[in-house]
Amino acid sequence: MPHPFSVLALSLAVLAAPVAAAFADPPKSPEPTPAKPKQIVLVSFDSAREISQWERSRALAKRTGAHFTYFLSCVFLLSPETRGAYTAPGKGAGKSNIGFAASKQEVADRLEQIRLAAAEGHDIGSHACGHFDGKDWSKADWLAEFGAFRRIFENAYAINGISPEPPGWRDFARHAVTGFRAPYLSTDKALYEALPEAGFHYDASGVSNGPDLPPTKNRTTRFALPLIPEGPKAKPVVAMDYNLYVRHSGGFEKPSMADEFADRAYHAFRAAFDAQYSGNRLPLELGFHFTQMNGGTYWNALERFAGEVCVKADVECISFRDYVERQRGGERQVAVGG
Repeated sequence: MPHPFSVLALSLAVLAAPVAAAFADPPKSPEPTPAKPKQIVLVSFDSAREISQWERSRALAKRTGAHFTYFLSCVFLLSPETRGAYTAPGKGAGKSNIGFAASKQEVADRLEQIRLAAAEGHDIGSHACGHFDGKDWSKADWLAEFGAFRRIFENAYAINGISPEPPGWRDFARHAVTGFRAPYLSTDKALYEALPEAGFHYDASGVSNGPDLPPTKNRTTRFALPLIPEGPKAKPVVAMDYNLYVRHSGGFEKPSMADEFADRAYHAFRAAFDAQYSGNRLPLELGFHFTQMNGGTYWNALERFAGEVCVKADVECISFRDYVERQRGGERQVAVGG
């Protein structure tokens, strides 16, 4: 027979068990997964010449909610009669690697496109003036080129005898341009010494092995077009239409292959985007020109791409200027749903 005290102890232990359980900590809920930042896509255009491409890009932006950066070459604000207003470092007056505007009317039309684009929230950057390779320029040379750009941009209406000049144009022109991309993406040490002195906040002349966060050095945020896999063998190529044009057709027009090239370009853009969208969400940069290479192949690919990704709730297609202003303002990327 069990000892009376043993029975009593067992009974008390059984009674105490539910009480102890009642005072135990409830199971913890799993930690919430932090929301990913929005995926940033940075689309830019170099030279910004053809009026029809201004209109086409602005229409694309309106359809998708995107904001673009237009790197303007200032020679396209000079007509054949006013070309002498520009002198490049080491060159005679009126010299340019890419010509000038075709007429005074074309200058007026382009100025109107610039004004409209800026009013719609787009970023106007500098692509210098005459599209010369500045890899051997001195700091003084770069400052002279930057000075020519700003002078011609600010005084474009007066230089060309176009009237009326819109109210506030000169104030806009003095303050609007905060970014630069070097012709041919060709840079030197002197460029990066000159950029902050000339009032630029960012440079977009770099090339990187892949998407990355742009560093800020010497007060200048430095963006880089990434290498992205492209084609059947996924060979890396700079994420810019001209580099795809050279890859696809050796830099010569092949209109019969336009559909194939457009499909390849689109899939390269989309694969680069998807890798970041499902991964670390580093900013993705894509560069274009107003030139219709291979029959407009690369613009067709851009429109297909932007129409799919820029409309996503957790994607922002923004300008370089907006990206830099956010970072300088201490603003973190907006979280999905925030």
